[in-house]
Amino acid sequence: MSDWLATLADFEGGLAATPEPFFAGLAHGTMTVELFRPEGEDTQQPHAQDELYIIRRGRSEFLRGGERVSVGEGDSLFVPAGMDHRFVDFSDDFDTWVVFWGPEGGE
Repeated sequence: MSDWLATLADFEGGLAATPEPFFAGLAHGTMTVELFRPEGEDTQQPHAQDELYIIRRGRSEFLRGGERVSVGEGDSLFVPAGMDHRFVDFSDDFDTWVVFWGPEGGE
């Protein structure tokens, strides 16, 4: 993993090589960039850091703290540390960039 450069091919290859639905291909300090591609069900739990999702492709419904919204390619979503969230009813081609940053607990 690099702290300043990662190509889409790096993320795609890393994701293909792991059984996990995500691959972290770039990290520096408290920041980590991942490509997340859930299959079947998104089982993620609340995270210790703030996070930003940028939908790369596909469509999904997104549950965040009791709200539900439809999202698609190019949409951005912010989730504060500790908040319950997940993607549901996502298309087969769905994936999203995830950026984690900041101290544990947010702010």
